[in-house]
Parts: sequence; structure tokens; C-alpha cells
Amino acid sequence: MKRAVIALVLAGACTSCAVGPDYAPPKIATPAKFDAVSAPEDAAAAPTALRTWWDGFHDPVLSALIMRAATGNLDLMTARSKLRQAREQTIIAGAKGLPQISADGNATHSHESQNSGLSELSTLFGGGSGSGGGFALPGDSITTYTVGFDASWEIDVFGGVRRGVEQALDEAEAAAWEATDSEVSLSAEVAVDYLSLRILQRQIAIAGDTIQRQGRILALVEARRTFGLVTDLDVEEQRGQLASAEAAVPDLDADAVAQIHALGILLGETPEALTAELTPPKALPALPPAVPVGLPSDLLRRRPDIRAAERALAASNEAIGAATADLYPKFDLTGMFDFVSLDLRHLLSLSSRQYTATGAISWPIFEGGKIRANIRATGEQNLQALYAYQKTVLGALRDVEDALTRYADEQKKNSALHETLARAIAAQEIAEGQYAAGLTDFTPVLNAEGSVFAAETEGAASDGTLDRDLVSLYKALGGGWNAVAPTP
Repeated sequence: MKRAVIALVLAGACTSCAVGPDYAPPKIATPAKFDAVSAPEDAAAAPTALRTWWDGFHDPVLSALIMRAATGNLDLMTARSKLRQAREQTIIAGAKGLPQISADGNATHSHESQNSGLSELSTLFGGGSGSGGGFALPGDSITTYTVGFDASWEIDVFGGVRRGVEQALDEAEAAAWEATDSEVSLSAEVAVDYLSLRILQRQIAIAGDTIQRQGRILALVEARRTFGLVTDLDVEEQRGQLASAEAAVPDLDADAVAQIHALGILLGETPEALTAELTPPKALPALPPAVPVGLPSDLLRRRPDIRAAERALAASNEAIGAATADLYPKFDLTGMFDFVSLDLRHLLSLSSRQYTATGAISWPIFEGGKIRANIRATGEQNLQALYAYQKTVLGALRDVEDALTRYADEQKKNSALHETLARAIAAQEIAEGQYAAGLTDFTPVLNAEGSVFAAETEGAASDGTLDRDLVSLYKALGGGWNAVAPTP
């Protein structure tokens, strides 16, 4: 008992001790502004605007799909399950620093052999038949009843268990941020697939309008041939233009169906579940007027993948302390309290009690350098986690710069394509008018038709690219989650 008291005193004196380095978040230098932004921005409103950035498109279907994906997506459900698992690990880690108590009981019945040769020994110790004493005579039986408690406690004098708990907490926080990062990626993926569907439907509509327009021109050419104003060559060339426009529709239809199927899977539903809902064409949503880019330093707080990498770094730091604690002695208290009796009626009486208490210390003397090698290996893992964190920050800065550049350049391209389309339509009208008046042959009409179709198709594709580039920018900025990840 004295040794147990001494161990408890040592534990109380060292409750604030924890070997290994204390964690301090690394300081990462970031530029004052993004290179693609003309001046630093006031980012005060950015977090609010970015959390549900899809609302800026003012498309209720898009917003509803993202909300449904947040509750049904299987990858997101897996990430949340991993978070719950990580939180349970914190309880497991903390339990190592608490006393372990178990209850046990048993009843033992034994029968002595008549030929065991223990007759004289049993008589010497006062053995009798059955319940008469502690030994049974040859040919007799004896029953022993036992009930009691066992307890053990490894006193965390040097903080190895506490470092393990801190590591488990950091890992749980990292899992929380990883689940949040899954939300960011999911919202962007749903938006990209939805916008791609709408642009495909728009291209199908463009192809349909082109087919109708070229059909009207074909009717005009055939009428002119009837009167001998043109040859069969003009008719066949226009039929070729019409067939080319019709040939583009099946591929567009197949791509649109594939996008609907992809959205169904993202929502955790069957591929065809959204067919009736999304097959009717709908206009591409208008772009939000502005994007709250904010400052580069905001990314360190806003990007979930950066927060997850920082928590992983903290966890690896705590692992060094847990490994270092193996260098120091371990103090254990164990105790056992039992009631033992040959008679069940007297089992719980004070005269049936028996107990032991032990205080023990163990200290590794020689293990072939294993402990210190493990400490060094854990230190290297911590260094790797630091490099991973720095790489994540640099990658986030690059993502934003690239997204800003692509979005700005696509805006310029989109404006030029719409100007090209306007001029192509004007040229087509002139060519058709001149052809109808007999002032030119059919070649300018064919060229004008091809220019209009190409300009419409490229302009629609650019509209879709512009929307998708904007979604990529929101994702790069860390938009798409509604609250700070909860602390375990």
C-alpha cells in the first residue's frame, strides 16, 4: 500500500507533465493579394457569400440538387462515417489513462480420484467429505465459490497517454475538415454536371433551330431549281448541310442523358431517377454579378483541405510525445478483492474476503535502439506532415490564381464569340438576300450557314465553360460549406 501511495503522489506532482514538443501552428507567408486581382479586397462578406455560392445563380433546381446531394451522396456519407469513427477513437485513447475495473465470479466443482494417494495428506490437513474442509478425500467432491473485482491503473506520469489523446483529438478534427472538404467538392461537382446538362440542352436547341432554318433554305433552293434558276448541285449541297446539322443531334442527346445519370449517382439515387425532372430543357442560369475573392491569407482559414492538413500536422506532433514517453518508466497499480467460500451461504461474509494490492514500475533498459528509432521515425513523419501542409497551401493559392485567370480569359473570349455570332447572322441574312435576288451563287449562303452554326455552337460552349470556370473558382476559394467544422 505504501508503494501505491508513493505512485499516486508522483502522479499528482506530474499531472501537467507531458514529454515531447508542444505544438505551435506553422506560419505561412502569403501574398498581399492574388496576382489576377487588381487590388486587395475587403473580404469581410466573403465567407457568408461563399458558403452557399450556388444561390447566386438564382436557379432553384440547382440549389435543390446540391441540398439533396448533401444528404444522399454516398462518398459524403462515407466521410461522415469516418468522422464518427475518429471521434470514437478519442474515447478509446482517453480510456487508457483511466482505471480499468472488472468483475468476475466463478464456481468450481472438483472430484478427487480414489487412487490418487492423497488420503493421508487430506487427513493431515483436516479434509473431510464434500464441504468439510479445503481438501476433498479420495473419492469425494468439493465446490468453491468466488466473486470479486480486479482493478488496474497505469498512471500517466510523463504524459504519454495525454499525448495520445491529443493526437486522437487532432485526427478527429482533421476528419471533420476532410468531411467538409467533401462537401465543397460535392457541391462543385453537382453544379458542373448540372450546368453541363443545361448547355447540352441549349446546343440541342441550337441544332434544332439550325435544322429548321436549313430546311427552309432547302425548300427555297428546290423551288429555284424547279424554275431552272439553279442546278442540282445547289440542292445537293444544301441537303448535305442539313444532314450535317441533323447528325450532331444524337451525340448531344446521348451526352445530355449521361449528365442526368451522373447527377443521379451524385445524389445517391439510381441513374434514371432524375430523368423526368431534368429532361425538360431549361435556360442556362445567369452568372452572379461578382465573386468575393477575398485575400490569400483567408484561404488558410477557409479552405477545408488546408485546415485538415494543419490538424494532421498537429496530430503528428503529438505522436512524437507519445513515442518519447516510451523512454520513461511506467507506473502501474493493480488490486484484487474477492470473496471465496466453500459454502454459498457464507460467500459475502467478511470472513470470506481476500485481497491483494500491488504497485509496480517498469523501465526499459535495453531494446536495441528501438524506442529512439521510433522517436526519430515519428519526427520524420511530422516533417512530412509539415511539407504536406505547405504544399496544400501553395496548391490552394495556385488553384485560385489559375481559376481567376481562366475565368477572366473566358469572359474576354465569350464576349468576342458573341460579337462573332452577331456578325455571322448579319452576313447570312445578306447572303440569303443576294441569293434570293439572283445576285450571287449559292456558295456564299453555304459559307454563311456554316459560320452561323459554328459561332452559335462555340458561343454556347463558351457560356458553359464560363459557368464551369466560375464554379471552379468558388471551389478554389473554399466555398460550399455552411458552418465551421465542429470540434470533437
